[in-house]
Amino acid sequence: MNGAVALGVLAIVVAGVAAQWLAWRSRLPAIVLLFMVGLLLGPGLQVLHPASTFGRLLHPLIGLGVAIIVFEGGLGLDFRELRAAGEGIVRLTAVALPISLLLAAIAAHALTRMSWPVAMLFGAITVVTGPTVVLPLLRQTRLQRRAASFLKWEAIVNDPVGALLGALTLAALAAHGGSDHGWLIIRLLGGITLASGLGICAALMVRWLFTRDLAPEVLKTPILLALALGVYAVSNVVIDEAGLAAATLFGIMLANLRIPGLAELARFKEALVVLLVSALFIILSASLDRHVLSQLSWPILSLTGAMLLLVRPLAIGLATLKTNLTWRERALAGWTAPRGIVAAAVAGVAGSQLGSSPYAGSELLMPSVFALIAATMVLHGFTLGPLARRLELTLGDAPTVAIVGTSAWTIDLATVLSGAGVATLLVDTFPGALEPARQRNLSVLQAELLSEHGADALGDWRVDYLFAATPDYIYNSLLSTRLAPQIGRHRVVQLAPVGSDIDDWVGLSREWRGQFVGQPPMSFSQMRERFKQGWRFALAGPAGESQADTAAAQRVVLLFIHANKEITFASPEGAAPSNGDQDRLLVFEDPRDKLAST
Repeated sequence: MNGAVALGVLAIVVAGVAAQWLAWRSRLPAIVLLFMVGLLLGPGLQVLHPASTFGRLLHPLIGLGVAIIVFEGGLGLDFRELRAAGEGIVRLTAVALPISLLLAAIAAHALTRMSWPVAMLFGAITVVTGPTVVLPLLRQTRLQRRAASFLKWEAIVNDPVGALLGALTLAALAAHGGSDHGWLIIRLLGGITLASGLGICAALMVRWLFTRDLAPEVLKTPILLALALGVYAVSNVVIDEAGLAAATLFGIMLANLRIPGLAELARFKEALVVLLVSALFIILSASLDRHVLSQLSWPILSLTGAMLLLVRPLAIGLATLKTNLTWRERALAGWTAPRGIVAAAVAGVAGSQLGSSPYAGSELLMPSVFALIAATMVLHGFTLGPLARRLELTLGDAPTVAIVGTSAWTIDLATVLSGAGVATLLVDTFPGALEPARQRNLSVLQAELLSEHGADALGDWRVDYLFAATPDYIYNSLLSTRLAPQIGRHRVVQLAPVGSDIDDWVGLSREWRGQFVGQPPMSFSQMRERFKQGWRFALAGPAGESQADTAAAQRVVLLFIHANKEITFASPEGAAPSNGDQDRLLVFEDPRDKLAST
């Protein structure tokens, strides 16, 4: 590999991962930091030059990366979501798209010097709301499931459709006459048919291979990625960008065929998509030429403002008339439409092909699209969360502890936590066990979290921490292992086994269970018996002062409550928490010890 290419790849990957980590630590939108890093390395310092580094391979590599992203996005589209939000999803994907295209073309023609053909191309390119932008924002914002479904389905479904419309419109402009338009229609129909057939057949082939044990576990992920890239490449032979539709449909079909074992492969694909999104956003912003940036003018800025404040809200408002969407959901969808990699890629190809075309205003296409991409990424990245909270469409702001297993002592624990301002959710499969919690006005959920219904029901709640507190040690371990990748390995804890020291060699490995909670760790039977003897949960603090005399008071330290209502579980397996002056301990103790000491 050429040294410049190796250094370019290294810079993109390292900068992307560093920006993602910094965004996580600072709780800033990752896409905004990635965009700024790319601008700094590209047009700013001119350290990174993707076009010259990768040459003619740049566009194909971007296409392959986007194909994997939309494939992974398709794996998250469950047809069962259509039951609760089907009407709104259909309107956003089928009705809003042509309205947006028409309104965007009118705005481009009226506010700039773009001719009608170029304005129609601008409208076709900008109808997409890319999953490369929307999905990271949804993970960070924690919208209610129904509101998130609208934006997720629109982004994943409209992305390949918009790319196909852009490629078709560009091909029509390149034809210059009517003689080739009939052939374009044939190619379009052929591309759609081929993409649909390949996506469906590839999914059916995967089910046939996986359910008959014809593929070893080590090859399952490579098979999925190879097929996703294969259907993308073959479909693109017929018509450009048809491959995105094939890859998306392949993912959607796999998600709804209920093939056992696919969930186990999700972690690698999610990590790969995070890496790809990071790299693609840096490539996108680093590819911006200073000449393109110098072409920004008042007409282009006016068009950007019109797209944000008029075109999108009006298109969503018209498309969702007389639907079951609430005004809050319509307002959120009307504002949120970040554009991403696909729009930039199609605009880049269009700009190069129309450079010497006779169409008026073709030189304004690229700066107009890139101005809209930059504006939507920054504005929507910073405002989606605050707007969703203002519209009451988030799962809540308070960190929530889910306690699985309802008993007298877990109800007492949830009561004390709620009194301290920490949100709780008690989960059990038996409705009778939850009744005492309901009488105390505690939040409850009746569900088996290891079932599809339970996982679906848990999606309606904000869960930042999980405490597996059932009498069954193996079940606690299984539940912790299942939810740790979703919640965080150090945010999932469970009770210790009965009469056993912590021994990863003899007992369950740390990889197959949650972190033991409590200092010292306690089993369910110990918690139950001590609760019967009169032990209760109580707050003590400040943490620094209270921790010193824990042994003397014969009490168990369970967790630390920080000033921002976040918690850190006490555990011999976890790192020692950093205690602030306002942090408090939650302990399990015998109140009679206090009376005796006084």
